[in-house]
Amino acid sequence: MKNSSSRFLLLSSLAVGSAFFAGCETTQGVRNPTGVPVTEMRPDERGFVAGTGVESQDLVSVTDKMARSIIGIPQIARAPVKPVIVIDPVVNDTRFPINKDLFTDRIRIELNKHAIDRVTFLARDRMKALERERALKQSGQVTASADPHVTEFRGADYFLTGKLGGLTTRTSQGTSDYILYSFQLINARTSEIVWEDSSEIKKQGLEDAAYR
Repeated sequence: MKNSSSRFLLLSSLAVGSAFFAGCETTQGVRNPTGVPVTEMRPDERGFVAGTGVESQDLVSVTDKMARSIIGIPQIARAPVKPVIVIDPVVNDTRFPINKDLFTDRIRIELNKHAIDRVTFLARDRMKALERERALKQSGQVTASADPHVTEFRGADYFLTGKLGGLTTRTSQGTSDYILYSFQLINARTSEIVWEDSSEIKKQGLEDAAYR
């Protein structure tokens, strides 16, 4: 009887231990039922994690408006030859650490997607790589389909640039931010501003948000 009781206790202990470790293994990777799951949203939607600064829905709204506005001006819509555009960096004068290139990148993408037969963009941000490639062709290290000694880089007809300006107010009742998004298309030869448009957004909130 004593041996039987001992064996029973040993088997019981092993069973409990196995169940414990099995439980530990199965609970790993299980989502906490009290936690908030990740929600996939459209970029033009305002989410529940929001502040008074520049967010994705603002970016989408502003760049859509600018792309539609540019494509309608006579210098683009009725140009006998496709104008060549170079993008200049956007100036950020707001308090938010914005990746400002997202604005001009998205305008360029929208125009290339919907109006590639009307405008041509130059990749001036890739000049170092382009110059290195031309030097390799001129030295004969790589083949060239055209005369490598001919300078093939094109000049710009227009420069597209923009500026983000902000005005912030803080009180004990919360924070208010006004942001003006302005963009210009400048004639590269005469410096004339041939197109200009803007968008304004104002937001207020009880708490400020951290932006990166």
